[in-house]
Amino acid sequence: MRIVVALGGNALLRRGQPMTAENQRENVRTAARALVPLAESHELVITHGNGPQVGLLALQSDAYREVPSYPLDVLGAESEGMIGYFLEQELGNHLPEDQAFATILTQIEVSPRDPAFQHPTKPIGPIYDRAEAERLAQERGWTIAPDGDHWRRVVASPLPRRIFEIRVIELLVHQGVIVICAGGGGIPTMFRPDGSLVGVEAVIDKDRAGSLLAHSLHAHAFLMLTDVDGAYLDWGTPARRRVIRAHPDALESRALASGSMGPKVEAAIEFARTTSGTATIGALQDAPALIAGTAGTPGSRWVRGGGGGAAGASPAGGGGPGGRRGGDDGAGARLAQPLRATRAARRRAPSHTASSGLLSTATSSPT
Repeated sequence: MRIVVALGGNALLRRGQPMTAENQRENVRTAARALVPLAESHELVITHGNGPQVGLLALQSDAYREVPSYPLDVLGAESEGMIGYFLEQELGNHLPEDQAFATILTQIEVSPRDPAFQHPTKPIGPIYDRAEAERLAQERGWTIAPDGDHWRRVVASPLPRRIFEIRVIELLVHQGVIVICAGGGGIPTMFRPDGSLVGVEAVIDKDRAGSLLAHSLHAHAFLMLTDVDGAYLDWGTPARRRVIRAHPDALESRALASGSMGPKVEAAIEFARTTSGTATIGALQDAPALIAGTAGTPGSRWVRGGGGGAAGASPAGGGGPGGRRGGDDGAGARLAQPLRATRAARRRAPSHTASSGLLSTATSSPT
């Protein structure tokens, strides 16, 4: 089975944790142990977040005043290499010596007309208290926004339209290589009017890029791993309940709150709607059980059909050529459709299940 895994930022650096290389390596080591069972039994493609890392690189770049700061697309490329190195090394320490790895610098096309450029929303870098964030915003021309109880820098997050290196990635996966690509949502690029390709000052959401990647690779399963056990409806109320299984159309009629889980839910719905595969949101440590469909395993699944989970899904169709001048198969355009989302849960609890046809949920008991 072919699986695309999107690692949340917590897999690399926990909230509030000092952004040292050793902390990141230790967190990647934990993530690698969770992914080893998948790598041993399936074709595995890994993508990952880079918000803290690209923010740190931006701060380091700003600190040297002799030259202008490096743009975000260049810093994103740097972060892909750094994180790919960590992942390759730590996975390699747990897998057979002859297992091949490749980290691909991945350029992804975005539209210059994407409204995200007018409304920055993607948090990057460290967390600050409000006073410090406002000072930095004034000094450096940042846009800032609340992030939980803290504040962070936010940048534009345009939707991904096409992955230029998809044919290379497909070739490597077919040869049994574990590929790490589209890190941090890929390197955002766009075409100038003269047809030349240039980088863009933005950060693509890694889950939306992961959905496009999984679709383009005809993946059986798209697995988004984070620090929570699934997506919740009515989070923050006594009626909160975890989504167990949902048809892509099930949540669009519901007024769901946006938040950190929003892009994951949108990505899950899009993958399930445009393929015959399964999209799952769940906790990093549950990765093998989420793919195996073990009874009682937490996690939220989106499937187009009424049947089985990831293990029983058939490959997705479509894909397109993916070259710089190749045609767009429409996946990027479909990814641009706005979808409602839900918030994440922050802890586990006993549950009771309920089903209403297209949507099954588990009601969490208060803790």
